[in-house]
Amino acid sequence: MKSMNCQPRPTPLITLILTVLALNGCSQDQPLVAMGLLEWDRVELVAETNEPIVDMPASEGQRLDTGAVILRQDPRRIQAQLDEAKASLAQAQARLAELKRGPREELIDESRAKLEGAKSEEENARKELERTQSLLAKKLISPESVDTARNRLKKATAEKQAARAALEALLHGSTAEELLQADASVAQTESRVRALSITLENTAVRAPRPGLLDSLPYEVGERPASGAVIAVMLINATPYARVYVPEPLRAQVHQGSAATIYIDGLPSPFTGQVRMISDEAAFTPYYSLTEQDRSRLSYLAEVTLNNPGETRLPSGIPVRVEFNHAKP
Repeated sequence: MKSMNCQPRPTPLITLILTVLALNGCSQDQPLVAMGLLEWDRVELVAETNEPIVDMPASEGQRLDTGAVILRQDPRRIQAQLDEAKASLAQAQARLAELKRGPREELIDESRAKLEGAKSEEENARKELERTQSLLAKKLISPESVDTARNRLKKATAEKQAARAALEALLHGSTAEELLQADASVAQTESRVRALSITLENTAVRAPRPGLLDSLPYEVGERPASGAVIAVMLINATPYARVYVPEPLRAQVHQGSAATIYIDGLPSPFTGQVRMISDEAAFTPYYSLTEQDRSRLSYLAEVTLNNPGETRLPSGIPVRVEFNHAKP
């Protein structure tokens, strides 16, 4: 009868880490090894509007300087909105200036004339009411004629009061509340003009930093959604190796540690430096594990390549990093 082995088979990830640990543990003279992939720092540029693309002066794979135009979206709709906002701003500024200056003498004279006219109309309406009342006493007219005259007098009195109030408002000038409202209207319209100016400027999508144009997901004539990624750039002059350092080696690898990077398919390695290594282990927290379990943890690290030259190194290819027992 064959004996049954109940031990679980190791997963590929555990097998890889155990292999690296075995290599690292063979001799103190051997380098510290970590495995990973080659990556580039990426910048994703998004569309601020959903206007169609009208021009693409740049192409994928092209190296760009800061400010170089990658593509242009149709600016006509934003330009029309900006022109409308500028007209509204001019109107709001004119209203504010008018309130600060106060009413013109011509308006005050006109308001006085309207008040005098309203007074005269009231006086005529009063005399007419008195005349109709005397005629009614003599039974020469109907009571309805008196009611009509009385209503005319009430209307004339109301118009006189309105004309007097309008003149007093002109003489006293603008109130503090009116000035605050006018100021707020100007500030609000100025903000809209600035926002639309920025949106109009950003219809021309430009490179924010020097780098390589990696991807253009859209073509001329297409209309990307607002917020959609319309260009991807690889920035910085060099790529970096994204690797996972096994837990037993973490204490010997630090930010600034020197390293040698081996890239699949290239005969010669590159030198580099650790630019970042995580303080926290991947997956399960170390403090909840036994010593044996902790040996299976790993720490994310990024190792920058020094002077890769003109070699076009694609992202995603496997790399092996040797730290050579380096310390900061």
